Amino acid sequence: MSRPIDSPPRHLLPRTVAVVGGGAWGTTLSALASAGGPTRLWAREPEVVDAVREHHENRLFLPGVVLPAGIDVSSDLDQTVAGADVVVVAVPAQHVRAVVAEASRSIASGAIVVSVAKGIEANTGLRMTQVLADVLPSVPRGAIGVLAGPNLAREVIAGHPSATTVAFADPDAAAAVQQRLTGPTFRVYTSTDVVGCEIGGAVKNVIAIAAGVAAGLNCGMNTMAALVTRGLAELARLGVAMGGDPLTFLGLAGNGDLIATCGSPLSRNHRVGRELAMGWTIEEILAGMTSVAEGVSTAPVIVDFAQRHHVDMPITETVAALLEGRIGARDAITTLMSRQPTSELRGLVNAPVMDLPT
Repeated sequence: MSRPIDSPPRHLLPRTVAVVGGGAWGTTLSALASAGGPTRLWAREPEVVDAVREHHENRLFLPGVVLPAGIDVSSDLDQTVAGADVVVVAVPAQHVRAVVAEASRSIASGAIVVSVAKGIEANTGLRMTQVLADVLPSVPRGAIGVLAGPNLAREVIAGHPSATTVAFADPDAAAAVQQRLTGPTFRVYTSTDVVGCEIGGAVKNVIAIAAGVAAGLNCGMNTMAALVTRGLAELARLGVAMGGDPLTFLGLAGNGDLIATCGSPLSRNHRVGRELAMGWTIEEILAGMTSVAEGVSTAPVIVDFAQRHHVDMPITETVAALLEGRIGARDAITTLMSRQPTSELRGLVNAPVMDLPT
């Protein structure tokens, strides 16, 4: 009898899931995974380990949320990943290489490894799956993937109906992760467009900073709608130029993630933009945050991508200039509004199946 579509073969059904990273999203994913079987969580912070173990609460990153008792939390990285069928990498993008390299000796060659960090490595310009392939040469490329979508951790852990996408070159690996993470309020879709999902997740953080600036300046919904729409055009243009599927950017890892991150005060990148609009320096803002806003380190890398691929990304370029202190928040709005008017419907290069805004 043939297996159902999207159902992984039995030898790929994940038994043990290891989540590397005890921040809000890593903790949330460990809670989701624990409903389906043994789940381990690694956290660097001793206070996180102690609080989750003793009180079933991550008081540093998810205060007030009661976690399932089945999460096995530890500060021992090797012990956490050893023998795991699925390793979820949930540390900030700029720390992925160092942390996973440290864990590499204990990650099985047959493991499925999924990144949930939405950023680009600043000093190399590598996407997270490329970094993982670099430090995990024994793991097949098809078993290294990404999870991306409109997933604000506090909403997901609260049980608000949410959806996401997991993308792997190997459809069986994607289906295995889908099977383990899908629950009553969390719907997981699969994709093979790893590049598109990673570019979508990275660029939307930069656009969300712009959206936060607009919110901080009380610009209103017209401005927000324009930023999201034009931001989607930038995201899709770059994603297609780098090899992504145009349809990905209309889905959860593109438009969906962009809407959530640009519109919610729960977004760290949105917060950065709001506080920049209030006159705080980027150094002051980052010093006051316990979690990482990936868009800050990603913005200049995306500008470099755009230049190398000859892609016009004015919102991204303006955010990078704002973060570097070359312009102020109100100047950023003026800069974007004073650009030469052009046609909206020129379409995307290499996207013959549709016309998207340029």
